Amino acid sequence: MGTQKPRILPWLKLQLDLGRLEGVAWLDESRTRFRIPWKHGLRQDAQQEDFGIFQAWAEASGAYTPGKDRPDLPTWKRNFRSALNRKEVLRLAEDRSKDPHDPHKVYEFVNSGAGDFPELDTSPDTNSRCSPSDTQEDILEELLSDMALAPFPDGGPSSLPMVPEETPPFLLSPSVDIPAPCPNLQPPENPLRRLLVPEEEWEFEVTAFYRGRQVFQQTALCPGGLRLVASDADQTLPGQPIILPDPGVSLTDRGVMGYVRRVLSCLGGGLALWRAGQRLCARRLGHCHTYWALGEELLPDSGHGPSGEVPKDEEGDVFDLKPSLAELIAFIEGSGHSPRYTLWFCVGEPWPQDQPWIKKLVMVKVVPTCLRALLDMARSGGASSLETTVDLHISNSYPLSLTSDQYKAYLQDLVEDMDFVTGEI
Repeated sequence: MGTQKPRILPWLKLQLDLGRLEGVAWLDESRTRFRIPWKHGLRQDAQQEDFGIFQAWAEASGAYTPGKDRPDLPTWKRNFRSALNRKEVLRLAEDRSKDPHDPHKVYEFVNSGAGDFPELDTSPDTNSRCSPSDTQEDILEELLSDMALAPFPDGGPSSLPMVPEETPPFLLSPSVDIPAPCPNLQPPENPLRRLLVPEEEWEFEVTAFYRGRQVFQQTALCPGGLRLVASDADQTLPGQPIILPDPGVSLTDRGVMGYVRRVLSCLGGGLALWRAGQRLCARRLGHCHTYWALGEELLPDSGHGPSGEVPKDEEGDVFDLKPSLAELIAFIEGSGHSPRYTLWFCVGEPWPQDQPWIKKLVMVKVVPTCLRALLDMARSGGASSLETTVDLHISNSYPLSLTSDQYKAYLQDLVEDMDFVTGEI
């Protein structure tokens, strides 16, 4: 018969009382405040003992068996944090996880003290009460974990957490007094990381409207980005040309046709859109002024001004994946609206502020279909234990089958990756 899984609070109190785990300690005599080491796994001074509490809980809770299961440091840390966040009697008092010398977090009990917890912890679970930093916490291990770093000829600086081939590292086990060997701590690959790989091409759905009438739609993978052009545009410029149709094919009003043709003739080299890491950038290569805004897929937000004007002959940011994923996580948690990822361009005229957008001569909608797929996945998540299949709609794409919990965890990891890399730069 298997042993029953312990509850986090009585188990944690025991670890604090024993004092065997590095950096895990009470901070006051009344035992109401305690500290947990919270070092990022890819810091150069990271040591195996910095993560002992996370592996210890993984072992105690049955999520990890040394020698049988594959080690997964980001998941251990995330599960430990989530277990604490669900306890109403506990709160995060100080977040010093970014401290360059001693990264840690301080928790405290909101009642008179830790007290004597029952062997089975009956404190109620709440919805995940994560702070903003909690949703962006364990990510760099996921995004950069598969980067193979060649060792120095002499074995490298002693501070680097290298894994010798003959002598395995050790982490403390909560159930025995001697260290338990831990194999290579290579975390599993985050499948959403492929959204940031430079070689992966995003798929875009482009829809054009002349005076509010849809006249064109095309979905394509675009190496080097895309260019919205007229039929006689320069085909030698970089980016896949997306040729907007002549208005005579779909419009009957000769006056409107003439104005639309005039706008198209001013596109010149076109309106370029491409991906640069986690950002989408745009540039106009012709004389036709173009304004842009993020909106819903069904219609642009014409009640407000544009997000900006596309600059001429220089790049300008029109989308950042990081805040969009943060909004998606909040949407999954029920604390935010669905993220906006649809780019609307008003070509040749001012943005349709406080007037119907269907009055504008040329409006173009661009949807990165991978972002639509991410939102569809969030909407269809349902029960956390049920798998949902999603296709990212990027080059070399394949269907992913993830549970709701796995999906949310991968999103959180990806956001923190981008946050960490930006901070390093």
